[in-house]
Amino acid sequence: MAPSFDDTSSLFDFVVRKGNGVKGLVDSGIENVPRKYIQPASERILKIVGNENSSYHNNVSPIDLSLLDGPNHDQVVKAIVTASETLGFFQVVNHGVPVDLLDSLKQAAHRFFAQSPEKKAVYLPGEGRSRLVKYGTSFAPEKEKALEWKDYLNMVYSNEAEALEHWPKLCKEEALEYLKSSNQMVRRLLKILFENLGVKLEESRLGSLIGLKMVNMNFYPACPNPDLTVGVGRHSDMGTLTILLQDGIGGLHVKVEEDFVSGRKEEWIEIPPCPGALVINVGDAVQILSNGRYKSAEHRVRTTSKQSRVSVPIFTIPKPTEKIGPLPQLVERDGMAHYKEVVFQDYMNNFFGKAHEGKKSLDFARVN
Repeated sequence: MAPSFDDTSSLFDFVVRKGNGVKGLVDSGIENVPRKYIQPASERILKIVGNENSSYHNNVSPIDLSLLDGPNHDQVVKAIVTASETLGFFQVVNHGVPVDLLDSLKQAAHRFFAQSPEKKAVYLPGEGRSRLVKYGTSFAPEKEKALEWKDYLNMVYSNEAEALEHWPKLCKEEALEYLKSSNQMVRRLLKILFENLGVKLEESRLGSLIGLKMVNMNFYPACPNPDLTVGVGRHSDMGTLTILLQDGIGGLHVKVEEDFVSGRKEEWIEIPPCPGALVINVGDAVQILSNGRYKSAEHRVRTTSKQSRVSVPIFTIPKPTEKIGPLPQLVERDGMAHYKEVVFQDYMNNFFGKAHEGKKSLDFARVN
């Protein structure tokens, strides 16, 4: 008979401190999710059946980045800008990252999480293995009322030599190549977004805005009660741009915010998996820099009872010492700053110091 894990202390010890993670719960043979994983009714995610009736259906259709170099350049730029101003999410194909590498990445993620708990636990915080690698579960388990149904591997990029030395050997080559091959795309997308605002960033400033990079491998084990749990709760990303590789299972949901002017109602839509595509989303830093013109997207992940799911995001983030505030040209044009200038390390400390709660992370920089 499988253990119930309904005692919070023993569950926390098993899942978090000993590094068994959610996968360890599933491997133990549980038939129902423990109480600590049951979300309040308001946070549970209903299965979305298609986006065809949404006004944002076309926004999640992939944008072909190869067309930027041809006669359709302006139309592609418009699609990128419109998505960033409204939904905060879009998908891209012909993005410069080899499709066979994307398949290898998903396989590498499954390889890492298929290891024994003892082998993964060497990357737990406090084990002293490396400051560049962290293995964990949920987002902020010590602060969350209900845990998220997710295990993850976080790899911080400092330089190639250190990545090759410290990142786990089962996935480091694929993760590093993913990071390197996406860099040109990230820079090009940021230039498009800021040039659309009439701002030309110097290369050094652009480099500082993506000066911290992390590759995550997320693992969402099959869940016996997906209607009661979440893979990831409602949140926006803190950084500049996020690049996400989905597998074919799906479950990524994005919030369309209510707009009283247009009469648009709040709704959630799913970003459907598309072979060979990458998902791009705007982070809080870009919303702040653009003085609110571009929207960091509130999103969440649904679990599934059918099979385990992986995703591999790259987080491009300003250097911790970088000061982030609305660009002066935009403040002058808008007549006021909607956000104050913050040192990004302070913003990160606030972001990681709390459980996920929608876009409340932006309150740290918002002008009251």
